[in-house]
Amino acid sequence: MQDSAKGQLSEAELQDLVASSDSGARTPAGPIGLFMALVAVAWSVFQVVLASPVSNYILPGSLINNSRQVHLAFAMFLAFLAYPALKSSPRDRIPYQDWAFAVIGAFLAMYGYFFYNKIVASGGLADNTDKWFALAGLVLLFEAARRTLGPAMAIIASIFLLYVFFGSSPVVPEVIRWKGASLQKAMSHMWITSEGVFGIALGVSTKFVFLFVLFGALLDKAGAGNYFIKMAFGALGHLRGGPAKAAVVGSAATGLISGSSIANVVTTGTFTIPLMKRVGFTREQAGAVEVASSVNGQIMPPVMGAAAFLMVEYVGVSYVEVIKAAFLPATISYIALVYIVHLEAVKRNMPTLGNRATSMAKTIGGMMAFFVGFAVLCYGVQFPVRWISSMVPEGAGWILALLVMLAYVALLYLASRGPDLMPDDPNAEQIELPVVAEIYKSGLYYLLPIIVLVYFLMIEQKSPGLSAFWAASLLFVMLLTQKPLKAIFRGESEIANEFVLGVVDLLQGMIDGARNMIGIGLATATAGVIVGTVTLTGVGQVMADLVEFLSGGNLIAMLVLVGILSLILGMGLPTTANYIVVSSLMAGVIVTLGAQSGLIVPLIAVHLFVFYFGIMADVTPPVGLASFAAAAVSGGDAIKTGFVAFFYSLRTIMLPFMFIFNTDLLLIDVGWAQGTLVFVVAAIGILVFTAGTMGYFLTRNTIIESVLLVAIAFCLFRPDFIMNRITPPYHMVPPAQMETAIGEATAGSEMRIVVSGPDFMSGTEKSTTLVLPVAGDGTGPERLDDLGLIVLAEDGLTKLDEPMFGTPYADVMSGFDFYGDDPVVVTEVKAPAAQLPKDLVFIPALLLLMGIVWLQRGRAARQEEALA
Repeated sequence: MQDSAKGQLSEAELQDLVASSDSGARTPAGPIGLFMALVAVAWSVFQVVLASPVSNYILPGSLINNSRQVHLAFAMFLAFLAYPALKSSPRDRIPYQDWAFAVIGAFLAMYGYFFYNKIVASGGLADNTDKWFALAGLVLLFEAARRTLGPAMAIIASIFLLYVFFGSSPVVPEVIRWKGASLQKAMSHMWITSEGVFGIALGVSTKFVFLFVLFGALLDKAGAGNYFIKMAFGALGHLRGGPAKAAVVGSAATGLISGSSIANVVTTGTFTIPLMKRVGFTREQAGAVEVASSVNGQIMPPVMGAAAFLMVEYVGVSYVEVIKAAFLPATISYIALVYIVHLEAVKRNMPTLGNRATSMAKTIGGMMAFFVGFAVLCYGVQFPVRWISSMVPEGAGWILALLVMLAYVALLYLASRGPDLMPDDPNAEQIELPVVAEIYKSGLYYLLPIIVLVYFLMIEQKSPGLSAFWAASLLFVMLLTQKPLKAIFRGESEIANEFVLGVVDLLQGMIDGARNMIGIGLATATAGVIVGTVTLTGVGQVMADLVEFLSGGNLIAMLVLVGILSLILGMGLPTTANYIVVSSLMAGVIVTLGAQSGLIVPLIAVHLFVFYFGIMADVTPPVGLASFAAAAVSGGDAIKTGFVAFFYSLRTIMLPFMFIFNTDLLLIDVGWAQGTLVFVVAAIGILVFTAGTMGYFLTRNTIIESVLLVAIAFCLFRPDFIMNRITPPYHMVPPAQMETAIGEATAGSEMRIVVSGPDFMSGTEKSTTLVLPVAGDGTGPERLDDLGLIVLAEDGLTKLDEPMFGTPYADVMSGFDFYGDDPVVVTEVKAPAAQLPKDLVFIPALLLLMGIVWLQRGRAARQEEALA
């Protein structure tokens, strides 16, 4: 029942809020509920077996080849059973029409499996019968997406589908008009082939995402969520603004468990938000802190949101590369959020909780020691593993499994020496802060599955699916054995009952994992329609021209437009779907326009840019779902909560613009020493930026100090911007001397050339920038030949012939028309120039920062004397 005085929701209402958005609000009792649970378990079992190393021996090849169809069939079947059609639809029973939709939807999802031979015989295309089944499948898919994700996803996908059919209509703007497609061709593309619904996105959901969602659900069921929150609260709760700092760190840890920002808000917020209000945060501020920290859980490696796995396929890099690129921005983003709540607490002179006194330096040192120790442990595991593998190559797997189990039993014995951790009551009159030294032993064994996951991902560099399989397998064992083993270690007699409880926990974790995947599975499938439209119609190129026109060719303006597009779409789309849509339309555009502007933007940087703005949509008013969830917990105003959370998240908006122009922040081609320097400087930079935007550093800032702090932060994040204006990194060379210049360049350096010529499709003039790595000791012509570039000096121009297929620049140059009347020519050549290290910019920036520190310390001391 809602508390009308405070506007807060009860625990049951909060759980219903999470369920209605994440796993479906309908949970009928009796045989029907049991049947739904069995279907969910069956889906989890299928996905676990599919990801296992023995899948080829257990599952028939036809089922493995059509696993995407099976994945979508489970998602559609459960969607119609678990999600009511309307708010007025019954929650305690399933209407007959929903049963019909569920069965028909699952059948249509499996259509390609059932009629595989027929489709192959027709060349993989739809015939007159197939097209009607495919159309019915799309209609039911859109209805399932509407129920689980809200109307926006279905509406946007429908608009794209209508564009496929009626793209030649006069009502369609001429700039995006196309010839249109027949029903048969469109349905073949969208439903029968792997270009549409059953494309890359659904494949990633099938292969990778399910196992990670299941891993999180099992880890939560094992009790890790409560352990992480208690550890964060014990470490930080005694500080000024401690509950807010604990919320930030706890949400970062809970991001390992929940890929849903809404579930993260409710899970940690029900405990932290009331405590934040007790120490002086307003309802909106308390909710906003929880929203900002929970939403960022999706960008925190090693377990990121589903979009991270899509990056692996779209960008063509390993998951390790995605984690490496995402690590620094995510880490400094959380550092900034902790600092934001610290500044809020200091500005308001908030009280502390409990009677424990520990210095901030000691607390930070202890936390850093833990994280460094954990990282060293994850990295160091490889050395004994390699030694065992070399000593016993045949039986190494069994020996390592035995050692993991021995470590688990030892840590579980350690945990059994103390009481199990119970959730605290945030509304209790007397708050007892957990003592980290006393409770840390209770959950050390929760770190084992995470270590296994990180080891297989980062050290062995196995596929994400296989890595998550081994980590989830360990959790299966833990859930089945942790309670009975604790009972044995404590000398209790209820061993059989404890084992039964463990079985129940395991089954419930598998059910939760499957139901949490319904929305993700349908989001990736429905987004496939949008991706299919782009590939079928070529609208992506038209969108590129449109965005280039609107931005006037200015890269920053275009990035702003892309960010706004992500925020607008994110008002109705989940993060994963938002990322698929915007990256499909815009990622290539940013790279192309960047090259035209002379900026080489790595594709991973562009995809992370889109991803960051996609998660911001959960915050942004008026439709930020996480903000509404936080307001339901805090009793505050949802819109105000969203605006405060948006303000707190300014650093999340700023970071993508920084790493687009300074890829060192993504640790691309950065060594350990340089990476360490980048991390330290970036951490200082984000703290300074936070102080500048919050109007408070050591004391309240003057306007000039705030402006200077933001300027210092810019210099720390973009030292190249300053240094390039002092000493340019390149000098211009006449195009006719390009061969000579590249011959004289030092091996290991880079040259840049600007190429102009007619576009292959439109015939209009366009240009792009190529980065030419200088390698070897050959002459200029030999180095160009190694790169596959054929240079012709004719008519006073430096012309380029079409690069041979398979050479480094064949794909980049494929958009030029090399056979038209106008030639493709080199218009600019930029040879590397001697430039001072850009890191020198840090020195004056840090000196200016020290000057502000000196001024503010003196002012703060005078203020204290005046108060005394």
